Amino acid sequence: MDTNQVQTLIAMIFVLGTLVLLVLPSVIGIVRDRRVDRQIREAQEAREGVAAQKSSSRSTVPSTATWYAEGRRSKKLVSS
Repeated sequence: MDTNQVQTLIAMIFVLGTLVLLVLPSVIGIVRDRRVDRQIREAQEAREGVAAQKSSSRSTVPSTATWYAEGRRSKKLVSS
């Protein structure tokens, strides 16, 4: 290798090193954001699991639409 090739190699290594230093903070931020998103998603899933168990143990009151529909069904049975 002559002097020109060595200088070119050094310049390429310098440029690649500079590129890595510029991109590295962004990559670290992306990895951190994904980890936080995963933790938030897991916490929401855990909270929904607990809420689903609590809601199934409570007694339910039928909605107005259900009450109205049941009343109309019974009237049809009586009249026919």
